[in-house]
Amino acid sequence: MAQRNQLKFIILGLLSENDLTGYDITKAFESDIGEFWSANHSQIYPLLKRLEDEQLISHKLEVVGEKLEKKLYSITQSGKEVLRQWLSEPTPELSATKDEFILKLYFIHTADDPLLMPMLTEQHQLHEAKLHHLQEQMAKKFPDHTSQNNLGHFLILQHAIQRETRYTAWLVDLIEKIKTD
Repeated sequence: MAQRNQLKFIILGLLSENDLTGYDITKAFESDIGEFWSANHSQIYPLLKRLEDEQLISHKLEVVGEKLEKKLYSITQSGKEVLRQWLSEPTPELSATKDEFILKLYFIHTADDPLLMPMLTEQHQLHEAKLHHLQEQMAKKFPDHTSQNNLGHFLILQHAIQRETRYTAWLVDLIEKIKTD
């Protein structure tokens, strides 16, 4: 099945929450959206132009300082309808994640391979840091541990914390088994 450009829907979704500049949208991929989806400015800006050509978004120029103009994008009614349609469609396929560590691990053939323990240790440190970051985000954004007005964001953070907790536990288990063998 052909893959759709999910970035289009992410941008429409972000603009359904607030009017944003291209810079603001790019920054969203460095924080909240970046927890589960990645994109860079070289993808975002051409897509903003296409979405505007399709009349799914529009922009107004906003003057910052004395001369600097920036485009503030907003979703149109057509854009809201396209977003709503996408949200209502089933999501029947599971997508494979691209985890380079798992790919490398696939090619380690024995427990005594000298590359294995450094790989596992590095990943354990990275996933521990990621888990800590996610827990901080949860405490900051949802201090009372309820979703209030942003259920989706709450559920995604909760899922990410559970994922990283399980991943970290798996790595600890592997490290312990290799040390004792």
